[in-house]
Amino acid sequence: MSRTYCAIHKSHKVSALPQKLWILSFSGFLGCQRTFHLCCGNRGLFGGGRDRAQRQQTLEDIAKSIREREFKRIVVMAGAGISTPSGIPDFRSPGSGLYDNLQQYNLPYAEAIFEINYFHHNPNPFFALAKELYPGNYQPNLTHYFIRLLHDKGQLLRMYTQNIDGLERMAGIPPKMLVEAHGTFATATCTVCRRDYKGEELRNDIMAGTVPNCPRCKGVIKPDIVFFGEELPQHFFLYLTDFPMADLLIVMGTSLEVEPFASLAGAVRGSVPRLLINRDLVGPFAWGSPRNNDVAELGDVVSGVRKLAEALGWIPELDALMATAGQKVSEGQAYV
Repeated sequence: MSRTYCAIHKSHKVSALPQKLWILSFSGFLGCQRTFHLCCGNRGLFGGGRDRAQRQQTLEDIAKSIREREFKRIVVMAGAGISTPSGIPDFRSPGSGLYDNLQQYNLPYAEAIFEINYFHHNPNPFFALAKELYPGNYQPNLTHYFIRLLHDKGQLLRMYTQNIDGLERMAGIPPKMLVEAHGTFATATCTVCRRDYKGEELRNDIMAGTVPNCPRCKGVIKPDIVFFGEELPQHFFLYLTDFPMADLLIVMGTSLEVEPFASLAGAVRGSVPRLLINRDLVGPFAWGSPRNNDVAELGDVVSGVRKLAEALGWIPELDALMATAGQKVSEGQAYV
């Protein structure tokens, strides 16, 4: 159900260490501490204005403006919640096959699997996880194809994703339209000689449970996933031009807990509508000053996206795209 929210504040933690500013996002990895306090005020890395004289926007208003092409520079921010409907597993949940498989490596704590120093010490746990998550094991869902449809209609400026599963590319969203904030399996780099590789060159080794080694120097070849202790990809800094240009921001399937990704939700101009499609109110939708042009569609993410597509009158096009593109994915012809 769409809802207008009051001025509430969320306890928001930001790590003091730059290398800890993010967490890789796939099913269930991001936690959400829901401590709310009544208050007002806007906190974050970016400010935003509001006009109390204007009426509160609705999902139907957003849909009407998209349909009438008033929005031509839409930025999408997405996290793990758009991929869980595709079956991406939560590696931290006891009892899951993936979690149980990782126990043999005696990780000191779950996040160690994504720490670069631990990777250099022992890459085996990461590659066990990579075997499960490697592109091709799962297929995009309606949410990914909706974003692809925005691109096909020439209204997507960029998609910023926390996910490393590659489902955006598989849905046919071109790499140039993506900012994969936490990296990608599509490319890889030797940790010793820095030679570049295509992700597909690692597939056979990863699927066989073998750590891929560089034929030139015998160093470990690491997919270009951003680990703790590594810099964010340079592509991430497109936000410096994308967000000021955006005329609509759609945030979906994310807890907005992890910086610097989380603060991007406040980087658009105060006059720009923001649509949240999510299980819960998060980030500035929960603790910031209310904007009359903010809309929150709470509940199941896929259901929320379908409701938006219905309001747009795009369901026939979306269903046709899913059928055509889905066939290409199953035949291994996906855009990578």
